[in-house]
Amino acid sequence: MSTKIVELSDALSNKIAAGEVVERPASVIKELVENAIDAGSTVIDILIEEAGLNKMTVIDNGDGIDPEDVPVAFLRHATSKIKNENDLFRVHTLGFRGEALPSIASVAHVEMTTSTGNGPGTKIILEGGKVLEKTSSQSRKGTQIEVSQLFYNTPARLKYLKSLPTELGNITDIINRLALAHPTISFRLSHNGKSLLETNGNGDLRQVMAAIYGVSIAKKTVPVSAESLDFKISGYAVLPEVNRSNRNYISTIINGRFIKNFALVKAIQEGYHTLLPIGRFPIIVLQIDMDPIIVDVNVHPAKLEVRLSKEKELGQLIAEMLKKAFHQLQLIPSGEISKKQKLASEQLQMDLNPLKAAPKEEKEQETAEEKPAFFEEAEEKSQGEPRPLFSQPDIPAYVPPESDASGVREQEALYAAEPPETRAEEVAPEKEPRIPKMYPIGQMHATYILAQNEKGLYIIDQHAAQERIKYEFFREKIGEVSRELQELLVPIVLEFSNDEFIRLQEQKEKLEEVGVFLENFGTGSFIIRAHPTWFPKGEEEETLRAIIDEALHAPSISIHKLREDTAIMMSCKKSIKANHYLTMIDMETLLETLRQAEDPFTCPHGRPVIIEYTTYELEKMFKRVM
Repeated sequence: MSTKIVELSDALSNKIAAGEVVERPASVIKELVENAIDAGSTVIDILIEEAGLNKMTVIDNGDGIDPEDVPVAFLRHATSKIKNENDLFRVHTLGFRGEALPSIASVAHVEMTTSTGNGPGTKIILEGGKVLEKTSSQSRKGTQIEVSQLFYNTPARLKYLKSLPTELGNITDIINRLALAHPTISFRLSHNGKSLLETNGNGDLRQVMAAIYGVSIAKKTVPVSAESLDFKISGYAVLPEVNRSNRNYISTIINGRFIKNFALVKAIQEGYHTLLPIGRFPIIVLQIDMDPIIVDVNVHPAKLEVRLSKEKELGQLIAEMLKKAFHQLQLIPSGEISKKQKLASEQLQMDLNPLKAAPKEEKEQETAEEKPAFFEEAEEKSQGEPRPLFSQPDIPAYVPPESDASGVREQEALYAAEPPETRAEEVAPEKEPRIPKMYPIGQMHATYILAQNEKGLYIIDQHAAQERIKYEFFREKIGEVSRELQELLVPIVLEFSNDEFIRLQEQKEKLEEVGVFLENFGTGSFIIRAHPTWFPKGEEEETLRAIIDEALHAPSISIHKLREDTAIMMSCKKSIKANHYLTMIDMETLLETLRQAEDPFTCPHGRPVIIEYTTYELEKMFKRVM
């Protein structure tokens, strides 16, 4: 039995198109506000009632629509933004499909009032896509569109909507992105009469970020910019110490259009490499300008995803830009407590901690010209170790528990066993250290080093600090494995299952790049006759197996990633841990070696190495200054 092919009615076609374009109230807001932006508006008001399910109103001061064009605007594929097929490859506007207005009108009640400012305006009312009324109206330049009773004739759609807070959150997110993409436009968003966002439209992107994310975050932004023959990038990156648990705070804007692109997000993460903890993501806004011919925006109904013809080159430019920007900064986070934390601490009972009940002692303010004696002594090597800040002759020196005795002996020999390249006294710094000179004054819980200088107090995570030092050492050495090899008197034979053996056969060349030289040695076995000289003494087989495991368990492997993962793995395994006692010499050596690191602020996993409390911040906490 044959079936007849029939042309769908306009009403049904519009509802099908609405399924792609109008998914929820936020979709309606996006389309209407983008039209307002394309109309040259400088001020856009968005008024929401009940998360958009009751009513949504968008008011702009743009160009408006001529009276004769008003009915045409609600026809399918009607648009003023493209004239021929060539325009599809040079799209300069946000909306161009010509489906938004008819799709919205097909599933809601729509009332539009518009005027070009020349003569009377036009008012049109539609319900379910049908024109109910068209009359003359006021002549104020711009357009006002009111959408109510969304999905009134498609109740199945309502079942897929989330809670009111969720739908309102989606709307807010859309407006936030559009405001970041267009800082020269004033956006004013309100819900049930309450203002949610207001930007001034003066073109300052940092002020827009302050309105969206808060002033405290905007103050921690770093301006970034880069340019090539194809791309021009500008924007603001928030310091790594401020981060989030998801990617929602990464905003990439191409030619004024907020887009989602996985490759660009990966490039941004690469730019923050080792500066963020695992599973944490940055706050960043990047505005990217390029020739429209190398970007295809017509690959997604909502135009969120784009296709770039030079995606790899753009990603490399972004990553290098961010690395360069952060490399010029001192990234030690401040340990200053927030006002809320201060208020909470003031409310604690004084007897919870006997130290808090101790009476305050007034001290004389030191002049800027005076330098504490212990700094002078520390700088003169001949005078021995720095004198401690507090003299406590009646308190015996810290002695670790007997159970830690072996650990103490290990730590005393810690640096003697280090490769020559990591010993502080033999390091010849090529660049100015990125962190200041710090003088150790003790150790807390055998985990944190307490240090000081003329600026204030520093707390250093000893494990994270040595992880960073060793990571940079191994990262460098892994890149030069072919230069220095140690022949083994007794070769190492490693056995694997059949599937592991096959996979390693395919990865042999890449493994050689990180110092693992596999030779076939019968079924399921490899023999290793040499390894790089920088492998830890006595742990050659353990190191080889750890590197091979990295290669076996990676879903996809590249030489760059294998080298990186290997350096991180080895730095973590070979670094001092928490609960390990360090002598004063150990602490001095570790801090001085850390100063020579390229990026001494975080460990390879992105955790902070140092926290700073300035003298002023400490005096504020102790109420010595107000």
